[in-house]
Amino acid sequence: MKILVVGSGGREHAIIWKLSQNPKVKKIYCAPGNTGISLMAENVDIHAEDVEGLLIFARVNNIDLTVVGPEGSLVKGIVDRFQQEGLRIFGPNKKCAQLEGSKAFAKDFMLRHHIPTARYQEYTDVEQAKKAVGMYGYPMVIKADGLAAGKGVIIAQDESEALESLNSIMVKKQFGEAGNKVVIEEFLTGTETSILCFVDGKNIIPMVSAQDYKKIYDNDEGPNTGGMGTYSPSHIYNEALEKEVEEKILQPVLNGLQTDDLDFKGILFIGLMITSTGAKVLEFNTRFGDPETQVILTRLDTDLLEIIDSILEQRLENQIIQWKKIKTVCIVLASGGYPGSYEKDKKIEGLDTQEADTFVFHAGTRFKGNDVVTYGGRVLGVTAWGSDLEEARGKAYGKINSIRFEGMQYRQDIGKVK
Repeated sequence: MKILVVGSGGREHAIIWKLSQNPKVKKIYCAPGNTGISLMAENVDIHAEDVEGLLIFARVNNIDLTVVGPEGSLVKGIVDRFQQEGLRIFGPNKKCAQLEGSKAFAKDFMLRHHIPTARYQEYTDVEQAKKAVGMYGYPMVIKADGLAAGKGVIIAQDESEALESLNSIMVKKQFGEAGNKVVIEEFLTGTETSILCFVDGKNIIPMVSAQDYKKIYDNDEGPNTGGMGTYSPSHIYNEALEKEVEEKILQPVLNGLQTDDLDFKGILFIGLMITSTGAKVLEFNTRFGDPETQVILTRLDTDLLEIIDSILEQRLENQIIQWKKIKTVCIVLASGGYPGSYEKDKKIEGLDTQEADTFVFHAGTRFKGNDVVTYGGRVLGVTAWGSDLEEARGKAYGKINSIRFEGMQYRQDIGKVK
């Protein structure tokens, strides 16, 4: 069997790592891939959003299955295009991908289907948006409506910061066309966690929980990033919360998808805030999260390809999905300056050794001559597992001690339960 994985980050590295464990998989291609991925798959020099280029490659190379990693490709309609040509592809179609591609679409979906979330308003006119500043008090949340690589959410502490943020998003176009519309939300307080789900249009099956760290610095300080680390399971995701999420969020989401004729087949990521009044949805992603994928797939005991087949064939309800009892931690090593501007091509040292129960997933790397160098803001995801969280943390941070590149930054508190 030949598989094409679309993307170039740590999420795609983790997906390939898991898929490669199936003996039926004879060849994996990744477009465009990265240095770490090249050790277990063949990288293809096609951009992840070059839908026509990917389509031609899949057809010419008789690809049996394409697995889509990044949101941009989904929002551009890669699934629809492949399906039009009769090619097998895993991921939600363009219509469903709007749940991630448009914050306003997602909020409207939640409102219509009575899914608990923060109060909000949406604006396309910057002057009208400025009049809404402070409507829910401070801090206040301002979101660029479209895709912004995980950085389009700003938490403004006061009026001046809110006005400055609106100018940056809507006038200066900090996030490009994604800022043509903004969503202004009330700020929710509580503990953030996330749940990823397998969805086949008829069923929604939650995976094990994970807790993400969005802020760049320890103690959740500094600007938002695409994710600086995660661990699984989340310490707050107990049986009572699991039952609440199932009844008040997952079932209404599934009902909503069916009512709105959204034929969702793929992965649905639900970002949650556990508040004093219960769980509320912060956002939807329509693909595996990053770096959540790294800690979740290392815990998955069932073959991933079997699960993908069951989703595409709408028989998920009969698919047995088992999880390892281990605890997992992923710590992101980022370039200096991230999530702002950063330099590339910094030589990475210390990747040649592999400790027990650890794996280094590559996110933003490439070859420069014989050297592995940095190429992205988030460079590596050092992932480790153990019988408890402290053991997993110890192994992950122990591995980090052997890795070096100029400007390397990472959080010291990933998985540290207060």
